Amino acid sequence: MKKLILFLCTAGVMSAAQAQVQAPQPSPFTKIEQKVGLTDVTLEYSRPGMRDREIFGDLVPFGEVWRTGANENTKITFSDDITIQGKELKAGTYAIYTIPKENEWEVLFYSDASNWGNPVEWKEEKVALKATAELMELPFEMETFTILIDDLQNNSASLNFIWDTTLASLTFDVPTEAKAMASIKKVMNGPGAGDYFAAASYYHDEKKDLEKAYEWINKSVEMGNNAYWVLRRKSLIEADLGKKEEAIATAKKSLEAAEKAGNQDYVKMNKDSLKEWGAL
Repeated sequence: MKKLILFLCTAGVMSAAQAQVQAPQPSPFTKIEQKVGLTDVTLEYSRPGMRDREIFGDLVPFGEVWRTGANENTKITFSDDITIQGKELKAGTYAIYTIPKENEWEVLFYSDASNWGNPVEWKEEKVALKATAELMELPFEMETFTILIDDLQNNSASLNFIWDTTLASLTFDVPTEAKAMASIKKVMNGPGAGDYFAAASYYHDEKKDLEKAYEWINKSVEMGNNAYWVLRRKSLIEADLGKKEEAIATAKKSLEAAEKAGNQDYVKMNKDSLKEWGAL
């Protein structure tokens, strides 16, 4: 009986320890995903409220680094390299810190986004980019701290920080034109050597139209794609089409290229095929 009572008491303590009270967070987490032109921008941050407090110059002192939100780092992720005020910021994830001032804000993109609030040790070399945001006084109060990706254009957008009656705005530029022109050029010029190789490989693997696969693999080779794995695939397609002499000639080229590259797997595969085809 004593053992049973002890067991039940232990189970009760463990159950209580594992239970977690669910309650709303005072600074709710928010995640925004926005396409700007052809660039993906993701923003993650927590949103404190005013709660009858004086914000800038008091709760958030002027001239000091602010976490720009609450809890974990406020983070922004760019899928492409962007520019801000003529300075390049590489694609990646950054913590956003700010230094609010009475007439402007400094916005700092910090390469270490794993902190809870400000870093224990601030390292200037981790500031990937520093820019100045313009201020505007709002005719109303924004109770909850808000960051918006707004003023969307094909080539730019604004990062707007809003709290109390303050709006700090920073414009960033995205490489839409360069990406669009590269895409147009690629498509209008037709498939590349790699595209032809991929299509031929798929048709061959799936036992679809071998004549079409042969046409595509030849186009890939004609475009300068003479790697040993491409020649290997071409020899296999030729063999399946009954073009034995062509298959042997191509396999020998693949073997020579594989030996030069030191790829023993392809050396063996080519030798095995040449033996099978009576060429070794």
